[in-house]
Amino acid sequence: ERGILAQVGPPPPHPPAGPARRDGPDSTAELELEVLRDTRNRTIRALCGQRSMPHSVWELPPGQRRTVLQHLLVSDKYRFLYCYVPKVACSNWKRVLKVLHGALESVDVKGKMDHKSDLVFLSDMTPEEISYRLKHYYKFIFVRNPIERLLSAYRNKFGEIKEYQLKYGVEIIRRYRKNGGNSAGDDVSFSEFLQYLLDEDVERMNEHWMPIYNLCQPCAVSYDFIGSYEQLHTDASHVLEHIHSPSSVRFPERQAWYKPVTAQTLHYYLCSTPRRLIKELLPKYILDFSLFAYPLPNITSEFCRQ
Repeated sequence: ERGILAQVGPPPPHPPAGPARRDGPDSTAELELEVLRDTRNRTIRALCGQRSMPHSVWELPPGQRRTVLQHLLVSDKYRFLYCYVPKVACSNWKRVLKVLHGALESVDVKGKMDHKSDLVFLSDMTPEEISYRLKHYYKFIFVRNPIERLLSAYRNKFGEIKEYQLKYGVEIIRRYRKNGGNSAGDDVSFSEFLQYLLDEDVERMNEHWMPIYNLCQPCAVSYDFIGSYEQLHTDASHVLEHIHSPSSVRFPERQAWYKPVTAQTLHYYLCSTPRRLIKELLPKYILDFSLFAYPLPNITSEFCRQ
């Protein structure tokens, strides 16, 4: 049976000899991408090959199984499963799915995304239907640097979304700030947010900051491809080509209102946060760092002096 590491194929081949070899920025970038994918391959194979790890969704505890099945979107028309991860371009992937199935005219249609309607979730199906699709459909996910994903969720949910400010922000401030009872939840600090994550049970976390491992269970589901936010359009084009998407359907550009996490922004937040908090939080996200080959955040004094 095909292993999890089939998602990016066999180890990268040696560059062809002689005049056929391409040099320059493009070939260098492609080689680096091959090495990254191979690293993810090997790491996932090593971890998921252990006996103690789940090897199918049916081996997962009911709560964990429910989570992953609720995050696997189904296309019977194109025979694929996509595990959506909030804050990893999942809204745009949902736009693509809706266009592929005729529920949306174009990926460029403006308006608030409805994250439920016109989408089919694997959790809506019977055990037999689930097993068939897991065995026979092309399966993919997209991942992102864990710290950047957390920062993106923090800035978006507590800086822009009143529902999150009232539901989570008020509670966070009440819990961690003296005399914070009158807060509207819109002034949560990044440090308070990280302390909240540190104290929260991973299985009970909101999907926007739950670790990708827990959302998509890459040991229990043999993904055929793991794309990354950092290579979003290259990897998205690979997926669209693989599923034989119509040439008229492309992956959309970033929304104009979106505020990206830049290197400068990440530097500011990392270096303005107590080092202890970041160090203590890392174990909760360590599988996302290690499985998907992301470096641990640099919080050294030298880095922060720059």
